[in-house]
Amino acid sequence: LWEVWLSESGESVTSCTIITTEANELVQPIHERMPVILPSSAYDQWLNPTITQTASLQDFLVPYDSEKMEAIAVSRAVNNPKNDSAELVNS
Repeated sequence: LWEVWLSESGESVTSCTIITTEANELVQPIHERMPVILPSSAYDQWLNPTITQTASLQDFLVPYDSEKMEAIAVSRAVNNPKNDSAELVNS
């Protein structure tokens, strides 16, 4: 979900949102919420612009299968947006 809008000063601003859900078993020790991760089988329905009854999409807003995920420890430096270097993503 994203949008481009004009600020009061007339500047074009691109913004987005992340839909969250309760954490699965893998993420729970880290945080109580996690981003919704759609399985590839849901892409067509989620992106279908003809769907106007959003209730049919609610079933996708659930924790992703923890068996299909892997947790990797990272530096606490990733918590600060001022830190922007390749070392943050290198394993």
